[in-house]
Amino acid sequence: MPANLPPAYFEAENRYREAKTPAEGIAALEEMLAIMPKHKGTDKLKADLRRRISKLKSKQQEKKKLGRRDRGYKIEKEGVGQVVLIGAPNVGKSSLVAALTNADPQVAEFPHSTWKPTPGMMYFEDIQIQLIDTPPISKEHTEPWLFDIIRRSDMLLVVVDVQTDPVQQLEETISFLEEHRIAPLRLSNLYEDKAGWTFLPFLVIANKNDDHLIDENFEIFKSLLKDDWPLVNVSAKTGHHFDVLKQTLFDTLEIVRVYTKTPGKEPDLGTPFVLKKGSKIEDLASKIHKDFLEKFKYARVWGKNVYDGQMVQRDHILQDGDVVEVRL
Repeated sequence: MPANLPPAYFEAENRYREAKTPAEGIAALEEMLAIMPKHKGTDKLKADLRRRISKLKSKQQEKKKLGRRDRGYKIEKEGVGQVVLIGAPNVGKSSLVAALTNADPQVAEFPHSTWKPTPGMMYFEDIQIQLIDTPPISKEHTEPWLFDIIRRSDMLLVVVDVQTDPVQQLEETISFLEEHRIAPLRLSNLYEDKAGWTFLPFLVIANKNDDHLIDENFEIFKSLLKDDWPLVNVSAKTGHHFDVLKQTLFDTLEIVRVYTKTPGKEPDLGTPFVLKKGSKIEDLASKIHKDFLEKFKYARVWGKNVYDGQMVQRDHILQDGDVVEVRL
């Protein structure tokens, strides 16, 4: 039995041959299938068209998977903590990272100049903290992989432009994060259902406080905030309050630096061991060498809350700046 195909079928067939993407090919094939007369003479042709559609859909799905992998980013953690900068377009995140680290992100006056994460290392005294510049968060477009980077980080810096409606910028950014189940650690007790949520330390950076005339803007911004947000006002342009920002980052990461010495020698003050606040002598011993904890007898400590060379046991809690001599 002849197929008796109408002219519209052949027009769709031409579009199929000229298709440049799987989606265009699928649309044309589905149109051909819909136009085709329903009788025994078209059964084989229908089966062939369905096979082609299935093949193109598999190809389209594979392309999507590859695309997702290509667009994903994973930044390996370096230094003593990984801190991600987020915010609305043109708040100065890239300028801050460029001024504080060895990174060279693209800095421009126009929005969306940053399109991929850019890490850099910021020195604070004798340690380094990793900062990551990211594309802006906005209703128009936000990169989907950005939220994975945020969830893996140790801390968030929410950057606002203190000269241009910082309250709205902060509220919109926080609201957008909440839509993706990310919220400030200090407010975690306000969320009844914590399943699937990520809670991180947040610090709000009021950027572009470029001269004393803008100090009033910052004070107004601070007074208008509903919650008692941790705030630092800075200027990427002048370096204003960079020292305060660095100290606040260190404090918020809740870490301590501990230095070691061997009996009869001066302490090694060049490269500290970095541990979480509240760590004990036994944590340090394990970090020095896997055998140290097993062979541990006692330790001597110079620093805070002890007299010089005080003998302590493995449960002694370490303080930032302590010097420790482990005896085996």
